[in-house]
Amino acid sequence: MNWKKSFNARPIGVIGIGSFGAAIANLLAEKNEVLVYARDEAVVKAINETHTVKNRKLADKIKATNDPEMLCEACEVMFPMIPSSGFREVMVQFAPYLHPYHFLIHGTKGLSLNLPEGKTLENITRITREHICTMSEVILKETVVERIGCLAGPNLAKELLEHQPGATVVASRYNEVISEGQRLLRSDNFQVYGNSDIIGVELAGVLKNIIAIAAGALSGLGLGDNAKGLLVSRGMVELIHLGNAMGGGTKSFLGLAGIGDLVTTCNSTLSRNYTLGFRLAQGEKLVDITSDMEEVAEGINTVKLIKRYLESTNRRAPITENLYRVLFEDYKVEAALQSLMKYPIYTDIDFL
Repeated sequence: MNWKKSFNARPIGVIGIGSFGAAIANLLAEKNEVLVYARDEAVVKAINETHTVKNRKLADKIKATNDPEMLCEACEVMFPMIPSSGFREVMVQFAPYLHPYHFLIHGTKGLSLNLPEGKTLENITRITREHICTMSEVILKETVVERIGCLAGPNLAKELLEHQPGATVVASRYNEVISEGQRLLRSDNFQVYGNSDIIGVELAGVLKNIIAIAAGALSGLGLGDNAKGLLVSRGMVELIHLGNAMGGGTKSFLGLAGIGDLVTTCNSTLSRNYTLGFRLAQGEKLVDITSDMEEVAEGINTVKLIKRYLESTNRRAPITENLYRVLFEDYKVEAALQSLMKYPIYTDIDFL
């Protein structure tokens, strides 16, 4: 396909077409032509011929390709929407075709390990902050792109695909990236805020998934709003504690990408992480739950990674620690709840 003949102007790129990628592509298509990258030729064909992907309707302005070089040549601004487990691999694949003039604004709420060759999470003895990459740090490490941003906020894909009102934060060290993200995404139904603390915003979106799993577990046990209020408030303290330790600013956790996203995902059956926790509390095994989930619950990997980080840095995060035992050590949800209720009491605002 020759993009110069296929588009009236430079399209906006979307890398990955899962549920959130589809929602962002549709939002972008309200004002722009959009070119989507997907690996699967059958997915590309379905988008180009029927404007659908996995029964999700896509705007007519959206076209697709499985050629990274074509996407990078066609688009100056691109939105990577890839699970964290495959993010680095895709950035390495795209790296030969990316240039300093490109903008990359990702929407991935996960972390990646940056370990010496031959080392894995299982055989390395100590994990520090230098071993943990946010997705913006992966882009910086693997490509020549500098103008990087991220999206974070209460952005449940199903509601966005249904054109329900919503909002997001575009975070970047570059004002031009924030302005471009706002220009491209803002609409009558979708508000876009800016934030210069990209690390804080990324960490807020990542770490809140831990608390969302725990919130789902409380609901799975049939517990009420008092317990949920306790979890969310103490969870917020834990997020700020971890976020500060890893280089994020407190204000980012108190905004839309932090508390806004936390409240949403701790109360929504549309959240994969909430659903995972709910099903765990109902007695299902982690392996069975993940095997039939259409898309990954990012919180699983986040809990595993942060637990090792806590052990390596002598920090405490009781919700994360107990959730790790539930996910990976067959610890009962009820026992984890009792452990948390007995955790030593500090003042209401102490960050652990």
